[in-house]
Amino acid sequence: MIREDIIARHPLRHLGLQGDELLGEGAFGAVMARAGVGKTALLVQLALNAMVRGKRVLHVSMNDPVAKVALWYEEIFSLLAAPYPSERKALWEEILPLRFIMTFKVEGFSAATFEERLNDLIIPGIFKPDLVLIDGMSFETAPRDDLSAVKEMARAQKVRAWFTVPIHRHQETGRAGIPLPLLPVKDLFDLVLLMATEAGAIRIRVLKGPEGMGETPTLFLDPSSLLVMDEAS
Repeated sequence: MIREDIIARHPLRHLGLQGDELLGEGAFGAVMARAGVGKTALLVQLALNAMVRGKRVLHVSMNDPVAKVALWYEEIFSLLAAPYPSERKALWEEILPLRFIMTFKVEGFSAATFEERLNDLIIPGIFKPDLVLIDGMSFETAPRDDLSAVKEMARAQKVRAWFTVPIHRHQETGRAGIPLPLLPVKDLFDLVLLMATEAGAIRIRVLKGPEGMGETPTLFLDPSSLLVMDEAS
């Protein structure tokens, strides 16, 4: 019951996208927001939903150590599983092997170093991800060639990838346009979400989606729990 409930509560389930996967194989998604708004919390919810469906998740962090990232997962899973106290421990122990946390220093991340470390996991059969989360990459200095190389890697490995993209206050005004610094590489991204604090609520809007995607509802992040909600409280 707990597994089915978490799957049914996919954090982005009301965006009008079909199927369990928001991104196709090799596709890129971006979560844009100012610091502290909840980008990592949203990524972790996407990861946990994938894990309860049996998908393997590689979480790449450039800001936080492994222990802090692991704590994000524990805290958010506890909130998602709160209605099922008798089942949550067993499910947590079952899905935990489906997550691998990798850390980089921001200045040490490149497509070449990432491919090397990814191959160190895949080739010996240690861990082959279905979903990759890259949290904290600098889009101010990241060369387009690096992102293109990571895109080719994702296609070759048939994985989906989500990135967090930090922006400044003055950059989150465009509703239809893509704020800097993602603008120069927007063509590499298939789905772009903008998180912004408005009137005390954290709103999630789609700035770019698959071709033919119609109007989508606005989603919200609960400011206290950082869980995705269908409407502002």
